[in-house]
Amino acid sequence: MRQLIVFILFICLFLTGCVVNEANRYYLKEKLPARDIKEVKVLREAPTQPYIVIADLQASRASFKYLQKRAAEIGADAVIVTCTGGSYSTSEIWAEKDRYSNSCTGFIGTAIKYKKE
Repeated sequence: MRQLIVFILFICLFLTGCVVNEANRYYLKEKLPARDIKEVKVLREAPTQPYIVIADLQASRASFKYLQKRAAEIGADAVIVTCTGGSYSTSEIWAEKDRYSNSCTGFIGTAIKYKKE
């Protein structure tokens, strides 16, 4: 029985220990209803459609899916994701030639709501 309890605690720590250094800033005064995660688009750049920023989300060791989930919880239509940090090679000083230039250690997400015409 004791081994089962230790195992369950270990799994809980493992599942909650993935995302670190989370910081969120919300800009709306009213709370929007949550959305289904499948309805929230993940974008790599700002859309051409008019929108308002409802929150900035930041998390180290997170995934696009995690930021999409957080954006869905606050009622966003989409989240614009920007890569931060990353690995680097000490022998390759120019970013364009660095084999790790596409790696990320964190993300910043801008949760947006499209303006209604």
